Parts: sequence; structure tokens; C-alpha cells
Amino acid sequence: MTQPLGVHIAGGVTCFSVAAPLAEAVDLCLFDGEAETRHPMTHAQGAWTLELPGDLTGTRYGYRAQGAYEPHRNLWFDPAKLLVDPYALEFDRRFIQHPRLAQFSEDTADIVPRAIVAGPLPEVPQAPPRFQRGGLIYELNVAGFTALHPDVPEAQRGTIAALAHPAVIAHLKKLHVSAVELMPIIAWIDERHLPPLGLANHWGYNPVAMMALDPGLCPGGVVELRETVASLHQAGIGVILDLVFNHSGESDIHGGTLSLRGLDPAAYARSANGTLINDTGCGNTLDFANPAVRRLMIDTLDHFVRHCGIDGFRFDLAPVIARGPGFDPHAPIFAELAAHPRLADRVMIAEPWDIGPGGYQLGRFPANWLEWNDTFRDDVRRFWRGTGGVGALATRNAGSSDLFGADCRSINFLAAHDGFTLADTVAYEHRHNHANGEDNRDGHGENHSWNGGIEGPTDDSQVLARRAADVRALLGTLFASTGTIMLTAGDEFGRTQHGNNNAYCQDMPVVWEGRDVALEDHVAALAAQRGRHLASFITFAEGGAWLSPQGEPMTPALWDDPATDGFTYERWHGEDPATLRISRSRREAHWSR
Repeated sequence: MTQPLGVHIAGGVTCFSVAAPLAEAVDLCLFDGEAETRHPMTHAQGAWTLELPGDLTGTRYGYRAQGAYEPHRNLWFDPAKLLVDPYALEFDRRFIQHPRLAQFSEDTADIVPRAIVAGPLPEVPQAPPRFQRGGLIYELNVAGFTALHPDVPEAQRGTIAALAHPAVIAHLKKLHVSAVELMPIIAWIDERHLPPLGLANHWGYNPVAMMALDPGLCPGGVVELRETVASLHQAGIGVILDLVFNHSGESDIHGGTLSLRGLDPAAYARSANGTLINDTGCGNTLDFANPAVRRLMIDTLDHFVRHCGIDGFRFDLAPVIARGPGFDPHAPIFAELAAHPRLADRVMIAEPWDIGPGGYQLGRFPANWLEWNDTFRDDVRRFWRGTGGVGALATRNAGSSDLFGADCRSINFLAAHDGFTLADTVAYEHRHNHANGEDNRDGHGENHSWNGGIEGPTDDSQVLARRAADVRALLGTLFASTGTIMLTAGDEFGRTQHGNNNAYCQDMPVVWEGRDVALEDHVAALAAQRGRHLASFITFAEGGAWLSPQGEPMTPALWDDPATDGFTYERWHGEDPATLRISRSRREAHWSR
């Protein structure tokens, strides 16, 4: 029987267990304030274990591992490094970046977070996910979403608990949100280049231990997350976690030794010559051909479902989880998820691309998965910019059958955390990322955006009116599309990142005061209308009539003609007809029943 990993309390005993298969010795380090006590562990059943008498709930702990330090052989054992438990659930502080993390024999106990023994956790009764395909997913940054919310108590702003505030839930219900998708809430570390620039990572896509909640976002730990999820569920809103299993914050060979590198470095994929594989752009890639890595992911998801009631998961750079090293649509992880009693029915969402060989895998994930469809974003933007045709637009609106077949698994979106905001899409033709300290080289170079004749802020009433019409046309297209749709928090009332399309290192909270309430009300009306007929958007209704703007049947020549500026689609569901009208010249996109 495989030894359970992590910390478990039962029968008056606390058992610590950690995998470090190549270590010569492992010590459990317990902390009382700054005082550290080391306890040698025993290797058995594939893990290093130690049982201590009593219920040690609340105790701070870490590990130190001894063995060969030979980086050229992928051996990084250094007893001077305090290592966090890969199965930790909570930490007593946030990670900080420091050169000592990567320096051999330099002790790091004073700068590395200590894990907290969480104690026995109650299980949330299993229930179907609070989410329906075709609904609205609302992507939000936990720290920034309520940081400036005037109705949320100041002490609670920027935390997971704030999402349960009545004012926040009222806003979500106004928009008919089916599920919130929380950008990473797992404890992360800044990339090495940020602190010297006076910058910090505000998005969280650089985790260290994959199931440990960030103490800044979730000071109440697992209990806070569980209670917030319960409040959202009571309001009929599901919760999806955006998780990073493609790399870790230990980075490339110059990165710090914080957890897996110092315990089980085989968790990271390596090429035939021994160098780290970098399919993520972050310097290291987790190796999903390694059963221990798959086990870590499965155990993480199981924890969040079992103890917090999470409805689903979105996977950043998801092709990595199916690599070994090439992408395999039948990779072991998919079967393991499908066979798991608590995970088989969860909402699974892929960001279906990474930067490795064959990294663009849109449409190739399992049939029960949903996928971010960047082709929808780009084709819709191109159409309304005036550089794309109606044929591509109609294909995207009808569920992208060219990518997914008849079973629409597309998540349609206009903007996401990565890239321009919706408002910036119609206000900036070029990225403006100079504040990131990379000479404006980072972020996407082509955004299929436009500015209405003036780059950035303006008082020109005609330009502002054109931008307002463009945003409404884009939103009308999104809310009339077949598939599941996604909106990023604040796009419903005009949030801006001032032209920065890679704002991960910029503190740009959602600004509630002075927001565009008229636009917000418009989005709410679109959402209400879609919600009343949600079944109509799960699959595309074949057999309707495609008409030109002049009311004539569309022909191949009209579909291919760049001058064709729109179409009408009349569709039927029994005796419940619907009509979609799109006109680029009128800046109009709406459907009616």
C-alpha cells in the first residue's frame, strides 16, 4: 500500500510523510517561534515518515533533506535549505524571492514559509457541480476584485472571504454568473527579475506547493475557502479554481531550492542530455510521465473537492499535463481523472496551448472537457476591427464546429486576464507595457485591437461614442454565441489596464467608484436574456436560415466577400424562434426571440 503523503492526525498521533526517493536522510523540522527542532524520519513504503504523539494541529513545520549535491546529475540535496511540504495546505507567511534560495549551503529557514498542520478537515457532502454548459464564467483576480470595493469592510478586502459579501454576491447575480473562476489562490513566489525592478507578481501563476492557500489571499486557510464556496453555492454560483501544474516557482537551474527540487527533483521534465525542458517559458516543466507528479495533481484536486466543495478546475498551459514529453490526447492523466470518484463529474477546463513542440492543442482535449477558444476571441475582434470576414465570425458564433465537432466544448471570450481588457481592445492599437521593465517587448504583439482614431485616453466625443458602440457590439456577439461564455471581472463596466496587455506585475485592482454603470446594466440585460434561454446556446440549432444584410439568402460569394458586413440567422427550437442580427456598418449585434 502506498504511504499517504502530507500530514494526517488519527488515534492521538500526528503522522508526517514526504516523498524524497533519492535522499540519504530527511529531517522533520518543527518550529516554536524561531526555534527549530529537527526529528530524523524513516524511509518506508516509498516515503519518509515520522509519527509524533498528540494532535499537532497548528504546528509550524518544514523539511531538510541530505544527499548528493550534483546539479549536473539533477541532484540538489542541501540540508541548509528549509523545504516546504509539497502537500502543505496552509503557510504562516508568503514567499519572498531572495538570492540565498539558490545558493548552496546558505540557510533559508528565516525566509521560507513554514507549513501549518491543518488538522482533521470535515468533508463537504458531494453534490453535482453548480455550473451548466452555456452559462457565464466570471474570471476574477481575488486580490484585485474587492480591494477597492466600497461596500466590503476594509479588513476583508482583497481576500477570498470578501467574495461571500452580500454586495459582491448581488453583483454576480445581477450578471447571472454561473460560476466564478478564481485566478490562482495557491501560494506563489515572485519571478527573480521582478524584485530588482521594484515589481511583484500580482496574478499568482508561479506556485511552489500546489495545494497550499496563499496566506495573503486566504488568511483563514481552508476554512475560509470552504465557507466562501458554501456562500456562493447558496446563491447558485459555482466555484472554479485556476490551477498551475505546468511549472513551479523553483524556476530554471538558477532558481531557488524550495520544495520539489530539494526533495524529488525528478518531478521536473528533462531532455535526453539532462537539461530542464522549458515548455512553459518559466524555465522548468513538471513531468506528467512521472506517476508521482500525476498523483500530486490528483490529490490536490481531490482535496479541494472533498474539503472545500470546489466545482471545477481550469488548467494553465494545459498541454503540459498530457506531455511525456510530446502531447498525447490519451495521456494517463485523463483516464485517472475520469476514474476518480470525486473528480469524474467536475468541470474541467483547458487552456489548450503551451510553448513546447506541438503546443497548440485547441480541440484535442477529452470530450467532457471545456477549452478556452482564443480563435473565437481573435476572429470576433478581427471582424469588428474590419479585417475579418463574416464566414469566420459565423463559424465562431455557431460553436466552432470546425474545432470541436457537433459537441460544442468552446469557452468563448473576448478578453481574459492575459492580454488587453475589453475596453482597451477598442482604445489601444498597440501594447503599452513599459512599466513591466522589459522595454515593451513582453506580451502579445498582435492583439487584433483598434483605437477609433486616437491611441489611449481621449475627450473626443465621437471617438468615445464609437468605442462605446464597439464594446456593445463585441458583447452582443459574445452573449449570442453558442458554447460557454467567459467575462473577466470589470470588463462589464469598462475596466482598463491603460494599454498594458501583460499586467501580471502591475497592481491594477478593479475600480468600482465611477464605473460605467450604463454598460454594466447593458451586460446584465444581455445576461438575463441569455439565461432565460440557456438551453439554446449549449449546441447550435441547425436548419435555420442565413440571410444577407439585405435579407437575401447567403451565398458562397457573399460569405467570401470582404465587403459583406454582417448577416442575419433565423433559427428555430420547436415553436420558439430566434433571430440573430450582426451588422458591422451599424455596429450592431443582438438576438431576439
